[in-house]
Amino acid sequence: METNATPHNAARAARQQLDVLHHVAIAVSDLDATVAWYLERFACSVAYRDATWALLRFQNCDLAFVLPGQHPPHIAVVRDDAERFGDLVTHRDRTRSCYLVDPSSNTVEVCAPDHLDLP
Repeated sequence: METNATPHNAARAARQQLDVLHHVAIAVSDLDATVAWYLERFACSVAYRDATWALLRFQNCDLAFVLPGQHPPHIAVVRDDAERFGDLVTHRDRTRSCYLVDPSSNTVEVCAPDHLDLP
């Protein structure tokens, strides 16, 4: 019997074919207080921070905090063919992406993999 043919290995192979959820961005009213609250309670680190948003690194996914009116709350998915979804904009951290809106009015950022820290 082949040892690689386990349900666990089949699930791992399927995951490797799935898109990567890079981060979830939620709106916050106080960036400083929110970052401090998460750092005090959870094992995470600050991957990026400026005056309008912060990105916390967790083991499996990043969590972004955005100020209302500066950035939309969203989920970010990494795709090798991100430009297929629209014109990519280069951001201040050199990442490139475009934004879409799903049928329920949720914002989805589609990111090119270049300049991203990926798991």
